[in-house]
Amino acid sequence: MKPYPHHYHASASARAIGRVMISAPALPAIETAPPPEFDGPGGLWSPEMLLCAALADCFILTFRAIARAAHFNWLALDCRVEGTLEHSGNTTQFTRFATAARLAVPPGADEAKARRLLERAEHGCLVANSLRGERTLAVELVNVEAGSDPPDPAEEGATDGRPGFPKRMEAETRRLS
Repeated sequence: MKPYPHHYHASASARAIGRVMISAPALPAIETAPPPEFDGPGGLWSPEMLLCAALADCFILTFRAIARAAHFNWLALDCRVEGTLEHSGNTTQFTRFATAARLAVPPGADEAKARRLLERAEHGCLVANSLRGERTLAVELVNVEAGSDPPDPAEEGATDGRPGFPKRMEAETRRLS
């Protein structure tokens, strides 16, 4: 890792009506629009969805680094973040971020260690640590036989409309601060 401080640059541009293009040096541009909740067209990334995606991405990358340092063997990690946007007084802001993580581990894996490492990843996520709002973490551990693919959550039955997770995760949920 390079020494701090790190600097990141991104840009956005748009006309009076229509979509917004966001870009960063050496990366493909992304077309965005307001979400349907703000009368946007849907079907495109919005700032709200990008924020939730950044949290999920950062959680997985942080877990990967922590698990590597702890010599913890795992197979796959799926993560969903639900952000709750509310209006209070004169301000609209995210008030809650609920992270749901499904970790596939080989049989015999230390499940208590897996849960501790997932919690450490949530606490260590620099994106989450940069935001206000209550944070929760729900964890589901799945044992997967060696040589087989981890289950695809989207193929496991009814989902709640967001790919990758069943309507009700039978998982431990913890409020984090």
